[in-house]
Amino acid sequence: MRKPKPKIIARDVSWLLFNERVLQEALDKSNPLVERLRFLGIFSSNMDEFFRVRYASIKRLSQLSDTPKKRLGDTAPSDLLAEISEKVVYMQAEAQRTNDLLLEELEENGIEFVDEKSLTAGQKEHVHKVFIDKISPTIFTLILADKKNVPELKDKSIYLAIKLIKNAEPDDPQYALIEVPSELVGRFWELPKYGNHYVMYLEDVIRYNLEYIFFTYEFDRIEAHTVKITRDAELDLDDDVSKGFLEKMSKSVKQRRIGEPVRFVYDKTISSDMLQFLMQRMDLDSYDSLIPGGRYHNKKDYIKFPNIGDKRLDFEAMPALQHPDLDMDRSILNVIRKKDVLLFMPYHSFSYLIRTLREAAIDPNVVSIQTTLYRLADKSRVISALVNAAKNGKQVTVVIELRARFDEEANIKWTQELQTEGVQVIFGVPGLKVHSKLFLITRKEGGTLKHYASIGTGNFNESTSKLYTDYHLLTSNKEICNEVEKVFSFLQSNYKRFKYNHLFVSPHGTRKSFLRLIEREISHAKRGAPAGITLKLNSLCDVKLIEKLYEASSYGVKIRLIIRGICSLVPGVKGMSENIEAISIIDRFLEHSRVMIFENGGNPAYFISSADWMPRNLDYRVEITVPVYEDSIKRQLRDHMEIIWKDNVKSRWHNEAQDNEYRTIKGPKIRSQYALYEYVKTQQKRG
Repeated sequence: MRKPKPKIIARDVSWLLFNERVLQEALDKSNPLVERLRFLGIFSSNMDEFFRVRYASIKRLSQLSDTPKKRLGDTAPSDLLAEISEKVVYMQAEAQRTNDLLLEELEENGIEFVDEKSLTAGQKEHVHKVFIDKISPTIFTLILADKKNVPELKDKSIYLAIKLIKNAEPDDPQYALIEVPSELVGRFWELPKYGNHYVMYLEDVIRYNLEYIFFTYEFDRIEAHTVKITRDAELDLDDDVSKGFLEKMSKSVKQRRIGEPVRFVYDKTISSDMLQFLMQRMDLDSYDSLIPGGRYHNKKDYIKFPNIGDKRLDFEAMPALQHPDLDMDRSILNVIRKKDVLLFMPYHSFSYLIRTLREAAIDPNVVSIQTTLYRLADKSRVISALVNAAKNGKQVTVVIELRARFDEEANIKWTQELQTEGVQVIFGVPGLKVHSKLFLITRKEGGTLKHYASIGTGNFNESTSKLYTDYHLLTSNKEICNEVEKVFSFLQSNYKRFKYNHLFVSPHGTRKSFLRLIEREISHAKRGAPAGITLKLNSLCDVKLIEKLYEASSYGVKIRLIIRGICSLVPGVKGMSENIEAISIIDRFLEHSRVMIFENGGNPAYFISSADWMPRNLDYRVEITVPVYEDSIKRQLRDHMEIIWKDNVKSRWHNEAQDNEYRTIKGPKIRSQYALYEYVKTQQKRG
C-alpha cells in the first residue's frame, strides 16, 4: 500500500492566516482601544508588503509556468492566486468592519472622526486655515488629459481621484489626481476640542478645500475618491560588470518605484467611468488584484495614531529591566570574560549592546571590531559607536546587507556615511543575503588576542528592540568566538570554506545539522530514552525539515512548536503528526526570537538562531545558529519556553482546520509576555 503524501500548507495561505491573527488582536478587548487601532495598522502594513513581495512573486511564477510547485504546497500558481484573492477580499471586508467598530468605540471614549461634510462653522474656518498655511504648499495636482496615460503612482501613497463635472456637459468630465501628502504633514489632524476630541483624515481636509484647489476650472460638482496602487517590490540587478554593487543597488531601488502593479484598491463608491478611466490608463491586466475598499485606504497609518484621549487607551509602560550581571557604569567586557550573558529584548535594554560597542571604541587594547548589519534605526547609535571606534584608530569592518528588503535606501545611506569615516564596508556574498546578527571585538590581553562576540536572533536596531522579542548571547567562549571569526573571514573572502564544530552556518550546514539533531531524537525514542523537541520560530515551511518532524512524530518524539507566523506543517493528524502540537503567540511585542531545544536522551541541547526554518534562510542567506553552553542560560531558556507554552490568553492553535482557534487551558490566566516580564523582574531583584 502506498504511503499517503505528507500534508503541507502553502506558505502564502499560512501567512494570510497569521495576518488574520493580527486582525483578531484589533478586535480583542483585552487590548487598549488605541492599541487595537494600531494592530489594524499593522495588519494593513503587513498586507501591503505581502502584495509587494509574495503576491508579485506568485504572479511571476504563474506567467512563467502554471505547473504545481512544491514550495507552494504543490499548488499551481494560478490556483494559489485565486485562493489568495478570495481570502484577501474577505479579510479586506473584515478589516473595514473592524475599522468601523473601532471608530464607534473611539467616539464612545470621546475621540470622534469627522469628515468634510460634518464640520461646524468654527471647524470649517480652522480646517481652511490649516490647509492654506500648512497643507497646500505640499499638494501636487495632476490634470489627466483624456488621451494620456496616468503617470506612475507611488505604491506607498494614497491618491484622491478627482472628477470635475459641468451640468451642461455631464458626459465630458475632467479628471485629476492629488497625492495625499501624509508622509510630509501627517495623516491625522486634530481639530479644536469642544468637549470631545475631533480628528480628521488628511484627505478629508483636502476634500473640504477642493474648490480652493480647482478655482480656475469651470465645474458644478466635484467627486473625490481614494485609490491606491501596490507594486512588485522585486529588485532586478543588471549584469554590467563595469558597475559596482552599490551603484547597481541604487539604480535598482529607483526602478522599484515603477514596478509592475499587483494590487489596485479603490473606494467602492467611485463612479464606474472614473474607475474604467484609471484602469485603462494604468494598463491594469487580468493578473492584477482589483479590490473594492472603503472610503479610506492606507490604514497602516494607524500604527502612528496619536492617543489624544485617556492614558488607559494605550498599553501600560513596561520599562526595560536591569540585567543582574551587567552595570552601565562598569566594564561589560570584564563580565563577559568570566561568563556568558544572555540579553532578552525588550525586557532588557538594547543599551547594553551599545555600551559594549562604545566601551570597545575607546579601549586602548581593542584592536578591531567586526559586525554584520541588516536593519538599523533611523538614528542609529550602533553606527555612531562604530564611527567612534574608527576615529580612535580601531580597525572597523562592517558587513552591511544592501538587499535588506525595503531598507535598501537607508543601508545605502549608512554605507556612504561609514565609508566617509574610514570604516571598511563589505557587501557580503554574491547571491546570498547576510542575515546573521554578529559582532566580534578583538582585544590584546597578556600578549595574545582575545575575542568577544555577540550572536543574536534580532537586528542591531534600538527602535525595533523595544517592540520585538529577541536574544543576544554575549560570550568570550574561545571555540565559539574562533568560529565567529571564521564567519567574518568567509564574508570577506567568499572562496574560503571552513569547518564548524559549534556554530551552524547557512547556507553550508544549517539544514543538515538540524536534520541530524532530529534524527538523534528519533534514535533516543526508539531506545525508550527521553526524546522531545521544542522549537520557537517565526516561520516553518522547509519541506525537508517538516517531513523529518513528521517522521520523528511517528516514532513517538513529542514535539512542541511555537510558530508566530507561517506554519506549513499540519499538527495533530493521526498517522502523520499526532505527537506534534503547534501554537502561535500574537501580543503587544512581536515574537521574533528563535530557540531550539532537543531533549537528547536527558542531556538537552539548546540553541538560538538568526534563521527561521525556511528555504531562504537555509539555502540563500548567511545565518548563524549558536549552541548555549552556560547552565544558567539553559535554565532561563527552558523557563522562558515553559512560560510561553502555558499561555492561555494570546495563544492560538495551528491546526488542520486553519481556523485560528484560541487555545484554552484550565487554570489561571497566563499572558506569556507579561509573565516573562515578571520573571525577568524577579531575576533583576535576585541580582
